[in-house]
Amino acid sequence: MWWPFWRKGGSAFSSSSTADEVTEGIDGTGLTAIVTGATSGIGAETTRVLAMRGVHVIMGVRNMNAAKDVKGAILKEIPAAKVDAMELDLSSMASVRKFASEFISSGLPLNILINNAGVFGTPFTLSTDAIELQFATNHMGHFLLTNLLLDTMKKTTQESKKQGRIVNISSILHQLTFRGGIPFDKINDPSSYHNWLAYGQSKLANILHANELARRLKQDGVDITANSLHPGAIVTNIFRHTSVLAGIINTLGRFVFKNVQQGAATTCYVALHPQVREISGKYFSDCNIAPTISKGRDIDLAKKLWDFSLNLIE
Repeated sequence: MWWPFWRKGGSAFSSSSTADEVTEGIDGTGLTAIVTGATSGIGAETTRVLAMRGVHVIMGVRNMNAAKDVKGAILKEIPAAKVDAMELDLSSMASVRKFASEFISSGLPLNILINNAGVFGTPFTLSTDAIELQFATNHMGHFLLTNLLLDTMKKTTQESKKQGRIVNISSILHQLTFRGGIPFDKINDPSSYHNWLAYGQSKLANILHANELARRLKQDGVDITANSLHPGAIVTNIFRHTSVLAGIINTLGRFVFKNVQQGAATTCYVALHPQVREISGKYFSDCNIAPTISKGRDIDLAKKLWDFSLNLIE
């Protein structure tokens, strides 16, 4: 792969680093993680690498048959891996509540929550909860899931004395959003809808969610961090709703984009690496802290989004 930006940042890792490399030597034995959207792309690779490091990974997935295939491939490579799958549709609040309830009932601890699943560029569609689909799936589903599982994470952190980590997968495309960042009164307005801007809006929401969550956790004195990240430009099936773009990416991607092993690196780094222990409320790219647009640092917008989201899930 040709990749023009190999410069290493303060972490000593770069855009060319793989998830294997950034977690080398890290022992995740005794940790439990949930990874949403784990049946393909960086979600599947994140699951594989965490499992390889000894983490018990629960895949939150829509397609249980695909999850079975992913689990089988991981166990073939890593016979001692602990990987399980539970059904989860992030676009449905009922599904999110069912998943959280079943997970809590299992009595499993929860150290790491990776909010990875996402959709991109969908035509204007309302979810089963009457919320624009990209906002519903990419932000609202993860916001609700995180809220429902937070007490379990707090309990795990307190009992295990091990730090909890919440990781939101955002995108550099958070820069490409509507004027004002998030026009709350037009979330479900088909007349002002633009599929790319709606995606950018949802990815900005991922950053703001992590920022506000980090502020609240710090205020409560809880040893759980919350960060967001851009995994990099990667060839995955997320572009399936934009046929022209998908064609270009699949043709040229292997020359200029990251592969999946590199794409999962920042996720695994933020979820596991000791260097991130004291860091919360930050945005990462290429395994290093990176800048966001000004709206991504807007404390008032983050609080407004939090209250808006809480109102939608109540």
